[in-house]
Amino acid sequence: MLEKFFAKHPVFTVDEFTTFLAQRGPVSNWTRKALLAYHQKKGRILRVRRGLYVVVPPSTEPASCPVDPYLLGAKMTEDAVLGYHTALEFHGKAYSVSNLILYLTLRRSSPLRFRSYVFQSVPFPKPLRAKGKELFGVETHERSGLPVRVTNLERTLVDVLDRPDLGGGWEEIWRSLEMVEFFDLDVVVEYTLLLENATTAAKVGFFLEQHRERLMVEERHLSALQAHRPRSPHYMVRAFRESGKFVPEWNLVVPVEILERRWEEVL
Repeated sequence: MLEKFFAKHPVFTVDEFTTFLAQRGPVSNWTRKALLAYHQKKGRILRVRRGLYVVVPPSTEPASCPVDPYLLGAKMTEDAVLGYHTALEFHGKAYSVSNLILYLTLRRSSPLRFRSYVFQSVPFPKPLRAKGKELFGVETHERSGLPVRVTNLERTLVDVLDRPDLGGGWEEIWRSLEMVEFFDLDVVVEYTLLLENATTAAKVGFFLEQHRERLMVEERHLSALQAHRPRSPHYMVRAFRESGKFVPEWNLVVPVEILERRWEEVL
């Protein structure tokens, strides 16, 4: 009975385990704990943290068994959504690979280190919570037979520009987003305006304008964003006033490394 569960749940929570056992009748907490302890001792499952386990494939040692970090990230909380640079990686559009797994959630959760990975929670943006729009631009994908929720590329574009600290920095963000062949720009603009952040609207507009021809950006997309740009000059990261060049169309001080694409310089 349990082998069937393990085969279909390479990563599982205690609640999922309890629900499965209850299909055959009431199960006490003691029985559930005993079963988990038994299979953990036998090396069949591996405890990641309280309430979260990974199934160890047959003929594999627990210490060296492969673990899917995206499945783990998606199970960190009941409402977990993979986002920011992790979403870029999931979609195969990240320029660099990171061991930091980022997930959005309404619950507070401390960072977790497991193997070489760090799992870090990020709160859903406040404007989305106020509107009940936390799941705007969220897709569900299947991975090893299990559902994984992740922000789509349109939302991810805006999110990493809104929080460049969670996108890997400007070079990583630019290089990664330039790997994406197509965006639904109506969705990009709609989501940007949901965030109600003038600086973010300017950053998204600036990025789209830089890639106007390749992404087939229309004037209406830029106009909608320009209507919500800052009224006075803003730095791209307001907390860190990095020197740069003022771009009047967006009332934005843009770092020189972006304008000059310094990462393309040959040393």
